[in-house]
Amino acid sequence: LACGARAGTVHLVGVGAAWAYDLRLKATAWSWVPYAVGFASLPSFVALGLPGQPWPPWWVVTAGALLGVGAHLGDVLPDIRSDLALGVRGWPHRFGPDGARLLLPVPLVTATAVLALAPAGPPDRWGATALAAAVLAAATGTVMGRRRERTAFGAAVVVAAVDVALLVLRGTGVG
Repeated sequence: LACGARAGTVHLVGVGAAWAYDLRLKATAWSWVPYAVGFASLPSFVALGLPGQPWPPWWVVTAGALLGVGAHLGDVLPDIRSDLALGVRGWPHRFGPDGARLLLPVPLVTATAVLALAPAGPPDRWGATALAAAVLAAATGTVMGRRRERTAFGAAVVVAAVDVALLVLRGTGVG
């Protein structure tokens, strides 16, 4: 709240989402929602803490939410088989190990596309390069992940890193 009432409120929404996940939602088909809300709240909190408390552009918040959904899939993937054996039935678990692996790059590459294409003006070379790198990493992780599951997770980390780098490059559009 020291960063301002709006920034503080957004922060508390993110914390509330985390609590909702831990208290109930992680075992439901809605388990992705707290991740989306929590990740979207981070750039919102940062922007709202700036002088003048500007709301971040829609594409920054959307990319954050998509990264959150991807993080949820990636977080579950290494333990999905043991979780299923224990009866855990969160959103990624409902797809099974192969379905979750195949779905993992979708929100991450979509976040890359949003960051590359949504800001005003024509896409620049950084956006095009980032999008191509993300698609290549995601495709590699999806194909290679059939034999080595950790490859899918590693590729997701690469795509997320590309997204963060692109967000930093686009940072002047945040506030």
